[in-house]
Amino acid sequence: MTLTVLIADDHPIMRDGLRAALSAEPDLEIVGEAADGEQAVRLAAELRPDVVLMDLRMPGVDGITAIRRLGGTGPRVLVLTTFDTDVLPALEAGASGYLLKDAPPEELVRAVRATHRGETVIAPAAAGRLAESVRRPARGTLSERELEVLRLVAGGASNKEAAARLFISEASVKTHLLHIYTKLDVRDRAAAVGEAYRRGLLAT
Repeated sequence: MTLTVLIADDHPIMRDGLRAALSAEPDLEIVGEAADGEQAVRLAAELRPDVVLMDLRMPGVDGITAIRRLGGTGPRVLVLTTFDTDVLPALEAGASGYLLKDAPPEELVRAVRATHRGETVIAPAAAGRLAESVRRPARGTLSERELEVLRLVAGGASNKEAAARLFISEASVKTHLLHIYTKLDVRDRAAAVGEAYRRGLLAT
C-alpha cells in the first residue's frame, strides 16, 4: 500500500531534500509541497495525504497553528523542525510525532511509517525537552525571583543584563523565563510582560 505524504516547509532546499529522501522508498509518495502553514492546511484538505511533514517556524501561519486547523480528523502530522523547544505545544496542538531536521534519512522514513501506523515518534532531544516541560511548575503565582526577572525584562534588560543585576547565570534567567511563560500561558518575552501588566503583577 502506498503511503502519501505532504511536505510543509518554507525552505525550498529542505523540501527538495525531503522529497529525494522519501521518494526513494517504493511505498512512499510525495503528493504535494507547502511553503507555509496556510498552504499546508489547504493542500491537506485537497490532497488528503496520510501524513503531513510539518515544519513549525514558517512565515504567515506557523506550523502549530496549522496543526490545530487540521484538527483530529485530518492527516496525521509528524513535526520536522530544527528546534526541540516546541514539542509540548506541538503535541498539544495535535501532532502525532516530533522529529528534528538533523535526523538521518532512514530515521525519517521509519518515523513517517510509524506515524501512519498511529504510533507516537519523538526525537530523544525533544523527549528530554518534553520531560522538562512536564516538570515545570504549574500555571499560577510567580515566585519573587521570577517577578524580579520579569521586572527587569519589562524594563528592557537582556538576559545577560538581568543575570548581572541579580548575580545569577544567564542560564538561570532563561529557566526563570520559561517558568514565567508557563505560568502566564504565553510564548515569548513581550507577551509575558503584557500579560503581567494585565494581571497587575507589574506596576504601570
